[in-house]
Amino acid sequence: MLTIFLILIVLAMILLAIVKFDIHPFLALFGGAILYGLLSGMSPKLILQSISDGFGGVLGSVGLLIILGVMLGTFLEKTGGAIVIAEKILSWIGKKAVNLTMMLGGYILSIPVFGDSTIIMMNPIAKSLALKSNRSYAGTMIALSLGAMCSHSLVPPTPGPIATAGILGADLGQMIFFGFIVSLLTLIPGYIFVNKFVSKIPLTPKLSTSEESLNRKHYPTAFRSFLPIILPLVLIILASVANYPTKPLGEGSWIKVIEFIGAPVIALLIGAILSFTLPHKFDKKMLSSSGWVGEALLIAAPVIFITGSGAVFGKMLQNSGIGDMISSGMKEANWGIFLPFLIAFTLKTAQGSTTVAMITTASIVAPLLGPLGLDSETMKVLTALSCGAGAVAISHANDSGFWVVTQLSGMTIKQGNQSHSLGTLIMGTAAILIIYVISLIVG
Repeated sequence: MLTIFLILIVLAMILLAIVKFDIHPFLALFGGAILYGLLSGMSPKLILQSISDGFGGVLGSVGLLIILGVMLGTFLEKTGGAIVIAEKILSWIGKKAVNLTMMLGGYILSIPVFGDSTIIMMNPIAKSLALKSNRSYAGTMIALSLGAMCSHSLVPPTPGPIATAGILGADLGQMIFFGFIVSLLTLIPGYIFVNKFVSKIPLTPKLSTSEESLNRKHYPTAFRSFLPIILPLVLIILASVANYPTKPLGEGSWIKVIEFIGAPVIALLIGAILSFTLPHKFDKKMLSSSGWVGEALLIAAPVIFITGSGAVFGKMLQNSGIGDMISSGMKEANWGIFLPFLIAFTLKTAQGSTTVAMITTASIVAPLLGPLGLDSETMKVLTALSCGAGAVAISHANDSGFWVVTQLSGMTIKQGNQSHSLGTLIMGTAAILIIYVISLIVG
């Protein structure tokens, strides 16, 4: 009981440090981990070992994945490939279903690109479609933001899901497969909410005469824009299928080739290299420390460090023996899958960052997988997705995404809470219910 009390105290101090004193999550999590180790009576040697094993172990498995994923997204964003993808989706679905177009566009773009960046990049399209179709700008904007937040939390290679899968030891191929299933089904209640309620919010877009017209002449083709995203995902899923115990793809030397190029780090490396072909005129400075690669590394660094400090916290919890304190009866309780959701939901609502909520939750839950009955390969994947479902909601005034949506669209804070914030709550709740149903079927 004392250990659980200590965890709650340390978590409260971490949240206070991040929210109240604006301390970087890396320092807050790392300091909180050491504080917990000292207060729980762990030996100095075990504390140091937990730091080394936690930080080094996780970064060895997910650090490169985060860097390569962000690098791919940066090149898509800088070359206009992301806009090409969005407009291609628009041509497939049609301008009549503008909300569906924006939701799916935001969903697909946020797989390689950060959610906030996706909203900023696609805002001109959301604004234009609202004007041309005489629809509420609130509808197109919230459809975009909810689509972006859904894949940002549930589908690798976005940094949050990659880091969470790494901490929990979840298979990335299965994570992609189930992540697509859960997230696409989650879009349904989000779409209904946007169409039935958000679209009734009166909001007219205002086009600024100072906005620069995009130079589309040098944009890559749709095929070249999609390829760096689709190919790595296909390779990772193929390798995951090839590794099944039943060997559904057979055996032989070509299977070893699939397993190699389908290893997440190699697959994402291939995707990153393909993204280097997107610029109309390649400049070697793009690969320099001051170029696009350098910019991508600056974006990835905080995520990597937060992931590492979260892993230290998780290893500290694990080495303190907290897993033994969980009742063995919980192994048979199906509601065990709800625990990661509730923790992530609380952390997201309290401090705003989806990535921090996912990583912190995964670090807390990792030592408890066995006692909670979540230690099978499939349940590890669903646990990671449960972390993502909780981290979808609630996005409100302490989340940068909330301000991106309201400031770009001109919504009031009240309108933002009624649309964006409530929408994330609906989608997060829908996601965990879908995950729970899947756990009953395949768990």
